[in-house]
Amino acid sequence: MNFLKFHNYFSPATHIERLPDEQIKKRYSRCRWGVLESTFTGYATFYLVRNNLSIVSMDMEQALHYSHSMIGNILAITAISYGLGKFLMGSVSDRSNPRKFMAFGLLITAILNLLFGSASHYGIHLLLWGLNGFVQGMGWGPCGRSIGHWFSVRERGTVFSLWNVSHNVGGGIAGVLSAQAAVAFGWRNAFYFPAAIAIIGAIYLFFRLKDTPQSVGLPPIEEYKDDFTEDEKLHGTHEQELTAKQLFLDYTLKNKYIWLLAIANLFAYIVRYSMYDWGPLYLREVKGASLSDGGIAVLLLNFGGIPSTILLGWLSDKLGGRRGMVAVLCMFPIAFAFMGIIVNPAGHLWVDMTMLMIIGFLVYPVINLITIMALDLTSKKAIGTAAGFIGLFGYLGRVIQASGFGWMADHFGELYDPQTAWNIILWTIVGCAAISVFLLGFTWKLKPKA
Repeated sequence: MNFLKFHNYFSPATHIERLPDEQIKKRYSRCRWGVLESTFTGYATFYLVRNNLSIVSMDMEQALHYSHSMIGNILAITAISYGLGKFLMGSVSDRSNPRKFMAFGLLITAILNLLFGSASHYGIHLLLWGLNGFVQGMGWGPCGRSIGHWFSVRERGTVFSLWNVSHNVGGGIAGVLSAQAAVAFGWRNAFYFPAAIAIIGAIYLFFRLKDTPQSVGLPPIEEYKDDFTEDEKLHGTHEQELTAKQLFLDYTLKNKYIWLLAIANLFAYIVRYSMYDWGPLYLREVKGASLSDGGIAVLLLNFGGIPSTILLGWLSDKLGGRRGMVAVLCMFPIAFAFMGIIVNPAGHLWVDMTMLMIIGFLVYPVINLITIMALDLTSKKAIGTAAGFIGLFGYLGRVIQASGFGWMADHFGELYDPQTAWNIILWTIVGCAAISVFLLGFTWKLKPKA
């Protein structure tokens, strides 16, 4: 009974009587902006309480006598739990009210950050950061559901790319906020300050975000934009709710392109999160950077992807949905940027920072376009499930790099010097970029509803 009450609380909002035609245009425009703005703000806030650990990883190592491998394991457990959470919670979000679902998730992850910052035991840190990763899976699905219901397929590349910048804004602010809080008040405050902001963000989402257009008396987006597909015109499936079997099997697991994109995403995520998780520690250990420099590096990595994500998402729309082609062309310079970091000697930190900006400028559009390609191949009613499946593989990639690179840093650091150990890791990242290019090459001609 209690479970049923809990489930019913998150159920989609009921449809209300349709507004008069003269009110629809004005109301639709205002609500669409509100949905985009609130999901953007909410998801950026999720990043504040997810990507703050890497900034103070060295400080935790020194204060709590952790090794690189122990930090890598904490990063790995949150990556796999987030991948599972994104997949499972994505399916739940497809059948939930995003206003309540997303706000509740943000509140819980804020509480877990407060507990994590207060703990001093390795096992407790593993448990709390693993739980945090799983609850973080409640963030993406409601955003995908909301945008899928409020914006049409023809707008998807541009609108999703605009929204996707929330990753960069939240991740960049997380780096600076966590670093400055740690410098001023100690490493634990890298978790306390973001948690306080997340609690405020959860309250904001609860009162600002809306469910479907029909829940506020508006017609579905396909009718408003006259953007029905042929299947929707013939069968009227644009508002058909899907069963769990349809979500997982018919729209996800039976689609060969979803599998291809998922595997490509695994290698792309290794490239994406390698410098995100390990960049600050690498720069401090090998290139002589400070704690503040590490925070700035994360900021540059994230903010570098803001203009390119929007521009290349828009370009993919203008190219008729050729998102695979754009993604492939982005991956080549990323590999060369990592090579630039390898050959750049210590004492020229500005070169490393520039390379990180180039990596961020191009890797975020790739991740964004992979997700949009998956959405192009499914129903708006299955967006959370499809994106969750792609994300699951992506975060398996993050697990591999977090745990694997932590082990490599310790193992090769004992055999050689730290710089040689990190160079081996960086060449491994270049290889992962090459594999991602190969797999994405099969999507070169892929278009929406292919």
